[in-house]
Amino acid sequence: MRKSYALEELDCANCAAKMEVAINKLPEVEKATVSFMTSRLSLVVPEGTDMEALLDKVQAEIHKVEPDCRVVRK
Repeated sequence: MRKSYALEELDCANCAAKMEVAINKLPEVEKATVSFMTSRLSLVVPEGTDMEALLDKVQAEIHKVEPDCRVVRK
């Protein structure tokens, strides 16, 4: 299943790359892409994944790299 989310306060391309690496290490994530140019997070995860729980983990990884950056959960 593919999901895409906006990112707020993403300030640095290098930080986006670090976030992408960290998010890809999460066991629930098949593939993650963080685009600095579009401020978007794209995720590929298995069907049935608890997205709210996963987004909490993703936000924690993002916070480690760039504390002001947030995933927009719409």
